[in-house]
Amino acid sequence: MRREVQSVLLFLVGGTMVKIGLTGTYVRYVRVGLGPYLIAAGVVLVVVGLASLGQPLFARADVTPPAADGHQHGHGRFDVVWLLLAPVFALLVIAPPALGSYAASRSGTDLRALASTNYPPLPDGDPVRLSVLDYATRAVFDQGRSLGSRTVTMSGFLVADDHGGWYLTRMVIMCCAADARPIKVGLAGDLAAEMPGGPRPDAWVQVTGRYTAQTGADAVNHERIPYVRVLTVEPIPAPAHPYEA
Repeated sequence: MRREVQSVLLFLVGGTMVKIGLTGTYVRYVRVGLGPYLIAAGVVLVVVGLASLGQPLFARADVTPPAADGHQHGHGRFDVVWLLLAPVFALLVIAPPALGSYAASRSGTDLRALASTNYPPLPDGDPVRLSVLDYATRAVFDQGRSLGSRTVTMSGFLVADDHGGWYLTRMVIMCCAADARPIKVGLAGDLAAEMPGGPRPDAWVQVTGRYTAQTGADAVNHERIPYVRVLTVEPIPAPAHPYEA
């Protein structure tokens, strides 16, 4: 790879990291809290890229040897490595959204790796706000004992199942979006009656309901999906932090 290409790549990648770190859109790709490290790494790449570009650009220019007739013959050539800039430009101009129903519907719910034996009592108040992950693990691995008859509130986006029903879903990440996996909770109730215009994939909603022993099987990996008995459903804007960790 030519030095000029390396320098431009370093500069653009670093600039992109700084941009998404400062604007907060980095939470679509990595865990919350990694922003300062992302910005610092981006600044280093920008400085290195600029320093490299500041060197004489033609110091290592290729010199075409004289042809047999004594004349220089230039031959234009396109370096395919410049195509590496395409995804960087795309990220700068059009920031991809966080993972949603498309990714979730093609991945099986993944609770086994997050199984726990520690389920403290729910905090006081009714309804009590829980993450989708917290509700799902309590419902599956604690058989709902720590949930009891309490009313809970959760938020997530909608994913259609294969039988005309809907899942409340959140993507859980350990480090970044590359390792994201969905956690799904089935919605037992009539969502169409609660939502003007009816439910649709990727719509963010806040669900209030109670534990039910009803379960289903994920069509992708056949893992168990717990359900919640829906009392109310309220459309909400997509949160600033779309992933659970």
